[in-house]
Amino acid sequence: MDRASAGKRSLTDPIEKGTVSSQPNQPSPPAGSTRRAIDPHELGVPVVVASHRAPVQFRREAGKRLARRGAGGLVTALVGLTEQLNEAVWVCAASTEEDAAVANEHKGKAIPLVMKGAPRVIDCDESKAGAPVLHVRMVELDPAAKEDFYAVISNPLLWFIQHGLYDLTRAPNIGTRESDAFEHGYVTVNQAFADAVVHEVEQQGGRALVMLHDYHFYLVAALVRERCPDVVLSHFVHIPWPGPDAWRVLPPEMRERLMRGLLGNDVVAFHTERFARNFLLCAQELLGLSINLDKMTVQVGPRTVTAKTYPISIDVDELVEVANSKVVRGRLDDLEQWIVAEGGKLIVRVDRTDPSKNIVRGFLAFERLLDDHPELVGKVRFLAFLQPSRLDVDEYVEYVGRIGSVVARINAKYTRGGDAPIDLRLHEDFPTAVAAYSICDVVMVNSIADGMNLVAKEAVSVSRRDAVLALSENTGAHEELGAFAVTLYPFDVQQQADALYEALTMPAQRRRDLREAAAFIVRANDVTKWLDFQLADLAEITGLWDGPSPSDD
Repeated sequence: MDRASAGKRSLTDPIEKGTVSSQPNQPSPPAGSTRRAIDPHELGVPVVVASHRAPVQFRREAGKRLARRGAGGLVTALVGLTEQLNEAVWVCAASTEEDAAVANEHKGKAIPLVMKGAPRVIDCDESKAGAPVLHVRMVELDPAAKEDFYAVISNPLLWFIQHGLYDLTRAPNIGTRESDAFEHGYVTVNQAFADAVVHEVEQQGGRALVMLHDYHFYLVAALVRERCPDVVLSHFVHIPWPGPDAWRVLPPEMRERLMRGLLGNDVVAFHTERFARNFLLCAQELLGLSINLDKMTVQVGPRTVTAKTYPISIDVDELVEVANSKVVRGRLDDLEQWIVAEGGKLIVRVDRTDPSKNIVRGFLAFERLLDDHPELVGKVRFLAFLQPSRLDVDEYVEYVGRIGSVVARINAKYTRGGDAPIDLRLHEDFPTAVAAYSICDVVMVNSIADGMNLVAKEAVSVSRRDAVLALSENTGAHEELGAFAVTLYPFDVQQQADALYEALTMPAQRRRDLREAAAFIVRANDVTKWLDFQLADLAEITGLWDGPSPSDD
């Protein structure tokens, strides 16, 4: 099927910003999108953001200090917020030696940065010149504590529990090593971050909105609340939250400390209602607390903690700009030479080499597709961009080896005329990945579990060939986009193969309808609204912005 007969736009046409076609079956905007968003300038109190990942990373090359902006939707959203607020501070980990050097030069205080273009540190005089300034406080961690915190507890223990990755007949085996790592690594690092957050809050008079992020810092909120009772605390968990039975893998003392730490917040937020509900059930079953599933609350002594749902998204306009950039359009040349060939079709996936991404089963499903439909051999190529991840963790190293082994076997089996069916690229190449999104026929996301999965949202936003989204039911994205995708059941290899065939052979108009509907959902609930709705709910739930601040007394 060529592009002309399918009624598709030319691959050289730019993708338009901010437009949605008026198809009669276009869905209504997602529930909640009509809520009044809070203008950040209405907050009236300082904001302290805390995450393990930094919005910027420093490194040294050829004796010169370089700064690189952090990647991902979280960084994009929070940079946008903090740049609008003169008193906002972002607390994060110093992840490189150069990060630590910059932090030491500023004597542990927040580093003023301009993030437009290439990030750069500025001086006090320049900060008064009107450019948006992001204040970043980098926390330097003891190397031994950092190792225990990250490589023993956060990854793999919490990550594996929350993604359902353990074979419980074999792992985890929790002993003295893990208990010591929790106490002297996870607890120690959480205390260091709590100290940094408290210092920033006290610098602002003791009243602030503190926004914590992800599984690295489950203990911080309770520690901060003990010392700063006038703060409002929210914690966004960006990965799945399983039900109570999954948490029983941990010793009671450990899991209860994690839960009680999170319950130090006013709001605990998740990407899906299922994760939020699981959190409340954990509070009920593991701690014996009273919950209300209608109001999505849990009572913690005199305080009421609310579980909320905010599916994170992407900055669509920024991605469209990347897709239309010279570098991406240049990358289209090599890909286009193959895909426009007679009957050529392309499946794409973009992932980290994380066991939760289910990459091996995805390739086995592709092999089954070729087994069942030999007419597709030589006609369908699978392009996989896989960024090696966490290679200091044994399970991840072993998984990369399994990926390479299965790809080599399938390519040996089905290479024809020198062309291998799987093109495996084990490195990060975002421009080429965006180019592949633009011209592929199918995007495969078959995760075992995912808090959200932004690849699904990126792909439908820039596709020029109306790519079909083949999406795991176990992703947070499936709650929003599942109605406009071919659903994958991540443990059923035959079903995934059949779903890929359905996607590859779907009629052109059906492909277009699904892709445009999915893109509409993504644009209607973009990353700005994700953040604005959180601020609106925090204002309503806590009354933080009612009455004068201490500085007005």
